[in-house]
This record gives sequence, structure tokens and C-alpha cells, in this order.
Amino acid sequence: METADLTPLESRIRRAFRRGEPVDVRPEHGAAGGPDVAGPPVRASVLRSLLLSGPAGDGEIPALRLGGVTVTGRLDLAYAEIPYQVRLTDCDFEIGPDLSEARVRQLDFRRSRLPAFTATGIRIEGDLLLADCRVSGPLRMAYAQVEGNISAARLWAENEVLLEAVQVTCALDLEDARLHHPRGHALNAASLSIGTVLNAGGLDAEGKIRLTGTKAGGWISFVEARLRNPGGVALGLSSCEARQLTLRDAEPIEGDVRLHYSTFRAIEADPAVWPPSVRLEGLVYESLAPRLPAARRLPLLESDRDGFVPHSYDQLAHTYRGAGEDGEARTVLLAAQRRHRRTLPWHARLWGHVQDVTVGYGFRPARAVTWLLALLLAGTLVYGLNEPPRAEPGKGPHFNALAYAADLLLPVIDFGQEKAFAPTGAYQWLAYLLIVAGWIFATTVTAGITRSLKRP
Repeated sequence: METADLTPLESRIRRAFRRGEPVDVRPEHGAAGGPDVAGPPVRASVLRSLLLSGPAGDGEIPALRLGGVTVTGRLDLAYAEIPYQVRLTDCDFEIGPDLSEARVRQLDFRRSRLPAFTATGIRIEGDLLLADCRVSGPLRMAYAQVEGNISAARLWAENEVLLEAVQVTCALDLEDARLHHPRGHALNAASLSIGTVLNAGGLDAEGKIRLTGTKAGGWISFVEARLRNPGGVALGLSSCEARQLTLRDAEPIEGDVRLHYSTFRAIEADPAVWPPSVRLEGLVYESLAPRLPAARRLPLLESDRDGFVPHSYDQLAHTYRGAGEDGEARTVLLAAQRRHRRTLPWHARLWGHVQDVTVGYGFRPARAVTWLLALLLAGTLVYGLNEPPRAEPGKGPHFNALAYAADLLLPVIDFGQEKAFAPTGAYQWLAYLLIVAGWIFATTVTAGITRSLKRP
């Protein structure tokens, strides 16, 4: 582009670009960078020509450092190789820039207003700075590679933010961002790879947050976040991997949550955060915070939309046992048996109730002792007051009510009392009851102990 075709401001930008000097027109024009104050116009074609030609003065390093202008036309840098810093801060764009498949050193659009942002397949050697930007249309960066950070704190996006299969060497910062795309994807970042952390603390999102297959070297944070997508998935974290997932002090999620087949070293979330519909199949973790009794966490497992998921109960029990809380682990495993019982036919449910009442499926050993003592005491009292007649007069040992009741009740014990005496009438029926109760008791105890030994 000929120098004569340039406006005075464009000529000034051209000279500054050669020396890598900044041009900030806000103090001169009174533009505060707000959405209602537009800076002086600069043609996108002029900026494109500078970045692609790159004239440099002797000993100078070119850089585009521009602030407070209105970029007219489309800044088309698709497939361009730009070995300079590009900084367009507090700028208004008439048309969203296109940086698809471009190669750049660093991009800085902080506090700018953009109708859209397209950078699919871009390669950035440094940071991408989108903090305090407002993007009214789609923000597309699928399959991008950023060797530094993506800083998008306080980003205000009114359409889909697409970061699918993006590779970020350092961190992705969405702290206090506002992502509003009702009934669609507010953030679509499937297969995202992050070297350190995904910070979405204070995020206000309306629409689906999709992080399926995301891997983070550090933690994924939704501290104090507000996630809403009623009638759909609000937070999709299926098949994710990270050291920690935290939703500390987050508001209750409005919409479904998907955590199935994800792996975290630790999960920090109050049970009140989770919605009525979740998916937890295959979720693996080592610890939970805050430290709570099992009764506070079991309702989440009940709300799994896949129904009864044995792995979820085993995982929770394993976590409690790893923390040295064996009593809480038994509470979880007992709840699992009761949940499983509801899926069985009526006869199996009946047998399950017997095991539950008698020995708590083997996870309540004190209950077994209580039943044993109660039945033994009842038999001793009844037959102690009403000695049964001998089966063969003059033969057999002396009658002992305690030993007789134990003979009836315990199948593996034989004191010779049961065969020596033959009760009649109601006392005979009581003897039958103790014999049957003894066999039921022995069977349920054996089944419960076997089940306990098979647990992690």
C-alpha cells in the first residue's frame, strides 16, 4: 500500500510498527475503551499489509502495538506467518478477525470488542490475551496450539466458545468470565490439553460446559462458579484427567452433570452443589473434601441417572477405607446392597430384607450378636419355666434350659439336649421356630462375611 493512500493515523502506526513502538490514541481522543466510545478508524487492510510485509528500521524489532482504535473491515490473517508481537488492546472491530492456521509470536486483544473471533488451527509461540474482551459472536479456536497461556479472565462471550482439541502448554484462565449461550454450548472444549491448570473460578455460564476428554496437569477449578443449563447438561467432564477438581463455594448447578470415566486425585465439592441428575459410572478419585459422613454423600449416588452403579459405591467405600474410616465404608456398602435389592425379583428382595434385618448384610456384626442373644434368652426362659418331656423316659442327660435352647438355635453345636427331649404343643412350634431361625441366622452370617471379604 502506497504511503499517499494512508491516513495520518495509519502513517503514524506504520512508522511506529517499524520500531516496535506503541500507538495509543485514547488520551488524544478521549476514548475510554468502553462499548459506547469508539476510537478513530484504522483500516484492517493497512494492518494486514504491515504484518505481512514487516519493514524494519536498522537495528529495530517490528511490533504492532495499537490501542483505542476502531478496526474497519476484516483483519484477514489466515495462514499468515507473523514473527512479531500483535497487540490490539481496547479496540473495536467492525468484523471479527480471522487468524485461522496462522503462526504468530503473541496475540493481545485485551479489553477489545469483537463481533467474532476465528483462529482455528492457529499456532502461538507465546500467550493469547483475551482478558476483559467482549465477543458478541462465536469464538472459535479448535485445534489450536498455544505455547504459553490463554488468559481470558473476565471474558464476556455471548455465543459459543469453541476450544476443541486445543493444546495449551501452561494455563487456561477463565476467572470471572461470563459465557452466555443458552440452549447451546457456552464452552465447548472437548479433548482440551492443559499443561498446568484450568482456572474457571467465579465463572458465570449459561449453557453447556463441555470438557469431555480434557487433561490438565494440575487442577480444574470452578471455585465460586455459577453453572446453568436447565433441561440439559450444565457440566460435562466425562473422561477427564486432572490432579484435582474443585467446586468449592460454587452455587448449586442447574442442569445435569457428567463425570463418568474421569480420574481425579481429589474432588472438592459440597454435596449441595450437585444437581438431581448425574452420571458417575467409572469415576475414580482418591480423596474427597470437605470431610463428611457417608450419609451426606450417598444421595449423590442415588441420583445417578444410570440407576444402580456398583462401581460408584465401591469407589466411595474405598475412599473412606483409605482415610481410615472403616465404619463409613461399611455404611456405603450396606447402602449399595439395599439399592441393589430394589432391582431384584420379589423373592430375592424378601431374602435381602432378612439379611438386612438380621446382620445388615454382614456389615453390622453387632446386630448379629444382638439377635443371637435375644433368641437364646427367649428359648432359655420359655423352656426353663416349661421343661419339655423326655423323648425316652429315664434316658438322656439332665435338662439344661440354656444348653437346650443353644442346641435348637445353633446348627453346628450339639450338647445332646435336643435329641433327649420332645416338647409338645406350642413349645414344639417354638422349637421349630428356633431351629429355622438358627439356620437363617447361620446362612445370612456366612453370606455377609463372604461378601465383606470380597470388598476392597
